[in-house]
Amino acid sequence: MAKLLLLHAPHVVPRFSSGGTMSLISASALYRRPLLVNPQFSHIGPRLRSPYNRRFSARAFDDSSSSSSAEKEEQLRDGVPRERDEDYPTGETEYVDRNAWESFVVKLRMLFAFPWQRVRKGSVLTMTLRGQISDQLKSRFNSGLSLPQLSENFLKAAYDPRIAGVYLHIEPLSCGWGKVEEIRRHILDFKKSGKFIVGYIDICGLKEFYLGCACDELYAPPSAYSFLYGLTVQASFLGGVFEKVGIQPQVQRIGKYKSAGDQLSRKSISEENYEMLSVLLDNIYANWLDGVSDSTGKKREDVESFINQGVYEIEKLKEEGLIKDIRYDDEVISMLKERLGVEKDKKLPTVDYKKYSGVRKWTLGLSGGRDQIAIIRAGGSISRVKGPLSTPGSAIIAEQLIEKIRSVRESKKYKAAIIRIDSPGGDALASDLMWREIKLLAETKPVIASMSDVAASGGYYMAMAANTIVAENLTLTGSIGVVTARFTLAKLYEKIGFNKETISRGKYAELLGAEERPFKPEEAELFEKSAQHAYQLFRDKAALSRSMPVEKMEEFAQGRVWTGKDAHSRGLVDALGGLSRAIAIAKQKANIPLDRKVTLVELSRPSTSLPDILSGIGSSVIGVDRTLKGLLDELTITEGVQARMDGLLFQQLGRDSLATPIIDLLKDYLSSLR
Repeated sequence: MAKLLLLHAPHVVPRFSSGGTMSLISASALYRRPLLVNPQFSHIGPRLRSPYNRRFSARAFDDSSSSSSAEKEEQLRDGVPRERDEDYPTGETEYVDRNAWESFVVKLRMLFAFPWQRVRKGSVLTMTLRGQISDQLKSRFNSGLSLPQLSENFLKAAYDPRIAGVYLHIEPLSCGWGKVEEIRRHILDFKKSGKFIVGYIDICGLKEFYLGCACDELYAPPSAYSFLYGLTVQASFLGGVFEKVGIQPQVQRIGKYKSAGDQLSRKSISEENYEMLSVLLDNIYANWLDGVSDSTGKKREDVESFINQGVYEIEKLKEEGLIKDIRYDDEVISMLKERLGVEKDKKLPTVDYKKYSGVRKWTLGLSGGRDQIAIIRAGGSISRVKGPLSTPGSAIIAEQLIEKIRSVRESKKYKAAIIRIDSPGGDALASDLMWREIKLLAETKPVIASMSDVAASGGYYMAMAANTIVAENLTLTGSIGVVTARFTLAKLYEKIGFNKETISRGKYAELLGAEERPFKPEEAELFEKSAQHAYQLFRDKAALSRSMPVEKMEEFAQGRVWTGKDAHSRGLVDALGGLSRAIAIAKQKANIPLDRKVTLVELSRPSTSLPDILSGIGSSVIGVDRTLKGLLDELTITEGVQARMDGLLFQQLGRDSLATPIIDLLKDYLSSLR
């Protein structure tokens, strides 16, 4: 389970892998009376109290006026215990009714709203969840769903007196389980407003049903497909293929769980990889069973028994009470019309996701306070500089992210910062440079790392510099390990009659440049030492940042990927939750009262420049060219030491694959070229 890497250029380039303003108010777990207070967004001024009036232990890179940076690092080496999960505010939300004055102000603002921001009273917000869901903000010129805007729409709809409820179409999803957890949390939070949320599902996979069962009611058409069969993960291996064509991969893997490289050199799965994948599947499956059990009121063992029956008939889901009823979409709409008192010959008043995304929070009284918290989003593979075919928001460009981090550090208006990470890693040097900048930022103000679907290898490397790390239960993280590889093409060259002669100066000049022969013994030794050195730097830095002895970190490193829940129990993560909890913790660390409104400043706003707009519109057109270019680059440019979380692993655990193994293998390989 690894990326196909041809390493034979003269330079080694290590790789690690595995603004506009938004307003908000942070919240703690306890409120005196009902109000949807989501720490991601501001609102009308909640009445709340905080039980978190205690002192906390020192920790790495914490901002403290009573100790210098050197003293903090000394405390870190001495292993000062970190805060426990229960010491952090939960960031949970509750709904509170507005008073008469607040309601009047909102109605007045809606009266003077722009025409394109007006919504008919009694409207139903319609949203369709499908495919990939980006963790980045999107402009009106970008297609697809954005998790930040989706979350904002749920919150706005909860407070908008013009919105009667939500009609949620759920189609096959290809995002990871971390985002699924975050969306499910927003569905449950919306229900606290007392408004209805009705789900509709026509292809019922595990992720889709996991979200659908959290709605008040879930419907499906008579012809709906049910794929509630369980979870699988597949590993494909090219070792036998390469053997037949005369290619010899020379892979140096540091970390027994570092499966990147296995796909090239092995013919079957290793015991360590099998163990790791089994534990990950157990975690995801157990979490799914628990969530469905909570939402449906059924016993966990009954849900599991139903799955093991291999049910494909949608009628069985109704019989078991897993869906409300079997109806076509128009029948559900007719039901909603009847519920809202709309005449049969009239159209149900609705507003779609795209239009509602244009409704300003200020109109609904959700603007923030004076205190500002910066949000820096880092999604995609990591590289040092922007490539000629890079599309906006598709990768983490180190030079751009560093510029944002420095601007936050140098500005006095930000009380804290949140680094939102959704990345399997990438370039090792870029990861380390960003780590350094985040560390410097964390010495001046609180920095919270919030993990989405994946924050592994280079993604975890970035998070290590933060004061506090927050992950979802099913975030894929860790993967502290490295791999380096080179192909020997001697037998292939012999078969096709090709010859290549290399003239060099310097004992090790041909280390990565002479693919026509295997390594010499001294070259193989140097190859291994360079990988060991990269691994030790990564592991030791992780141990330092997590206040953990190196020997202990070694147990949790070894290239192993963990779910957020398991990473938390092993000290790799501080708290479990989504962005809302990260914001609540940021307020706590910045000594901002939990009942005070704050403003989130998004530093990763989508670009509206003409080149970027054209880039976004034409991304599908240039996709083939980019893929071909990537293939050529892989054949001519060295990648050096790798510490990337396996793309195959991420793809398979991030979705329920119904495709053929060959198509999956091609997609997984092409995804590794980013």
